[in-house]
Amino acid sequence: MFFFFVGGVEQGAGRALKEAAGRCLRCGGTADLVETEKVLKLFFVPVWRWPGKDPAYLCRECGLLAPGSLGAEPGPSLLPREARCGACSRAVDPQFRFCPFCGSAL
Repeated sequence: MFFFFVGGVEQGAGRALKEAAGRCLRCGGTADLVETEKVLKLFFVPVWRWPGKDPAYLCRECGLLAPGSLGAEPGPSLLPREARCGACSRAVDPQFRFCPFCGSAL
């Protein structure tokens, strides 16, 4: 007898806790603070859902679901402007010649 199983656990977004609570890390668009939930899928069909531990930010533009620990609205930057990637706007070490996140030249 042979069994074939296709399934997995996926993280999803639940209800919105706060509208326009921050900015997306990928595209810079508006992100909402949402509850997270885990979803068990069997053969790509959701079977069981349970709440996640921490809230996350869900981008309205690109759909990126980022952990809430990455922060809300960006405040004043602690790094000089030169220490940010021009393509993805992420903070990088000033000694880098290429962005470690998107690979573009700095």
